[in-house]
Order: sequence, then C-alpha cells, then structure tokens
Amino acid sequence: MLPTVAILCGGGPAPGINAVVSTVAKVFLESGYRVLGIHEGYKGLFSENPRLVDFDFKYADRIFNRGGSTLVMSRFKPKDEDFNDRFFVKNNVKLLVTIGGDDTAGTANRITKYLVAKKLPVKNIHVPKTIDNDLPLPDRNPTFGFHSAKDAGVNIANTVYEDAITSSNWFVLSTMGRSAGHLALGIASACHLPMLIIPEMFNKTEATIEKVVHLMVSSILKRKLLGIEYGVILISEGLFHIFSNEEIAKMGIDLHYDPHGHPVLGDFSKANVFNRLLQKHLEQLNIDIKSRPVDLGYEMRCCRPIGFDLTLCTILGMGVKKLFDEGISGCIVTANPKGEIAPMFLSEFDQDNGVIQPRLVSIDSEFAQLCLKNLHYIRDEDSEALSKFIDNPEVYKFNEILNWN
Repeated sequence: MLPTVAILCGGGPAPGINAVVSTVAKVFLESGYRVLGIHEGYKGLFSENPRLVDFDFKYADRIFNRGGSTLVMSRFKPKDEDFNDRFFVKNNVKLLVTIGGDDTAGTANRITKYLVAKKLPVKNIHVPKTIDNDLPLPDRNPTFGFHSAKDAGVNIANTVYEDAITSSNWFVLSTMGRSAGHLALGIASACHLPMLIIPEMFNKTEATIEKVVHLMVSSILKRKLLGIEYGVILISEGLFHIFSNEEIAKMGIDLHYDPHGHPVLGDFSKANVFNRLLQKHLEQLNIDIKSRPVDLGYEMRCCRPIGFDLTLCTILGMGVKKLFDEGISGCIVTANPKGEIAPMFLSEFDQDNGVIQPRLVSIDSEFAQLCLKNLHYIRDEDSEALSKFIDNPEVYKFNEILNWN
C-alpha cells in the first residue's frame, strides 16, 4: 500500500484553500504518495465512513486558482473520546495536513499529542488560513485568504461609498472579524472611510452599545461641521465577542454558540442592528439623516484568490513538503516575505483545550494610529461649533468615548 498524505479543511472558507490543496497534492503525488482529501474536516477524519477525494494531477490542476474549497469544510470540534486511529491505520497515512484558523490549529495540536501518545508514525502539519488574519504568525506575516477577502471587501465598500456620495446619505457597514479587527482596519483605510469601530479600540474602556453609537454619531457630526452630508461607518462584528451579556440583551438578540464557544453571527444582520441603534439616537437628537445597513460577509470568503494569495498558498503548500522531508511535525508552516519556510510549533501556544490566542490589531502601532487619525470625529476644538447642533457636545468626543485622554 502506498504511503498516504491526508488533507482536511476546518472552519470557514478563505480564498486560497484550493491553491494549498492543489500544491500539496501535486508535490506529494510527484514523490509517489497517495493523496486523500477528507470532506467535513475533523468530523470526516474520525467518522466510520468518511467521504474522500482520491487526488490525481488533473483534479489538482483544475482547482488551484478557484475560490471556495474543493473539500467540504466543518467547524466540528472533536472531543478527546472522538479520537481514534482507524483512518490513519487503514490508509497507511504518513502525514495529516490540516488547513484552518486558530480553532483548527488548536485541534491539530491535540491530535499531534494523540499521535505521539499512540506511537503512530504520522506527522501533522498545519497551514494557517483565515480571512481574519488573527493567527500569531512570526513578524506579523498575513494568513492566507486575508488579502483576497480584504480586496473583495474594498470593492464593495468603495461602491457603497460612491452611493453615499451620489445619494448624499450614510451607510453603516459591518464586516467579518471574529475577535480581531484586521479586516475592518484594512478595508476602512483603503477606502478612506470616515469612521471605523473595531474591538481593539476598547483597550481602555468597556465596550458598550452607547459608546459605539456615540462613535457613529461623532463621525456624522464632524462631517456636518465640515459641510459633508454623507459617509460610511465600518464596524467589525468582533464587537459581539467583547460585549457583555447585559449589553447584548439590550439589543434583543438571542445569540447561539458554535462548538468552539464562539457566538454564531451569521444568522442576523449586524449592520441592521447598529443602523437601527444609530437611527434611534439621531431621532433623539432631532437630526434628520438617512442611513442604510450593509453587511460585508459571505461574499468575501469564497472569492477567487488574488495573485498575492495564490503565490503565498503555493509557497505554503511546497513548504509542507519541505518540513515533512525534514522530519518536522506538530507545527504551523510559515513563509516570510522572502519566501523562506519555517515551522512554528503548535506546542508554543499550548493552552487548556488546545486554544490558540488570536493575534489582535496592535492599536498603538504607528499604522493603526495613522489610520485612526485620518478618521472624522469630534475633537476638543469642535465643541464650540458643535454646540449649534446639540446641547451636550462633550459626549461625542472620540478620545473621551474611548478613554484615550
């Protein structure tokens, strides 16, 4: 029986998955391995009758530049008692390649320990994937899929901004980003949006609905002072991960949670929630401004990867083979801007239940601070002029809302 390389994908889609799968398949097929793709991630790996793809070169060659994933994905998180060696032994598996974000990597870390404990001759290498860009890669290198998703988001946000200018009104956008605001920051800075709200901005104060609404209104009032009657506000859905249960209850939202303990945010419109809160507050201020909600979500996850990610994914796929040939296991494969491959061992991030802490936006970095300074919001010098519109201009000062004074 030929030695086998098995590939699975966990979590949600990200542009470039197929480029990784294709590259891994091609380089190992050329070296005489059988390559099996496993549908439904870890659920398929540990099931009695997994659905498989037996790769050949032509199949791999057809998929490398496509969006989505040729392997059906799953957020299934196996319990320790779900682990078994059935698939590994039956198929003579020598390498398990997992493709995913922090949750998938955390489970890969647990599987590495299991393989060692069972003394199975199976290596495990993880390829970092997430449009959230929140895996702690060295030198803050991007996860694959991030730049392609950002590019898709920029295209939509630019169109919405053009609509705001054309119709002279406001839009409230919400974008994906489970616990980190990288995607929102990238889109907002690229599109010159006047207001951005991400979880990392609340590093010195508790995130509340009132503060988010005040930030939105701060931008609208600032532009009103500037004679600009339009704009776009971009909010990261990650705020729902830092809101207290009491704050979420105020919105009347009944959140559900996935097997990894994360709130499921895909079954309601975050932009609509924030837009309604904004409209209610503007009515209280007797300010007549139209705003419309737009969610930037699933349309970003399965777009065709741009050249950057196609190159990165190809390098990472070849990097899997390089690390495997060097006898390395239990790691994340990384590539720096020079294309140099290095392992980042999962054990370095070992915590309870295999959880890997996400990489957040460095809010105090020069890049983040420059982007934030380019936003439109109420500052100290605006108080006198703003008093013409409202009675309490102080509550809409950007720095005071965030306790950045």
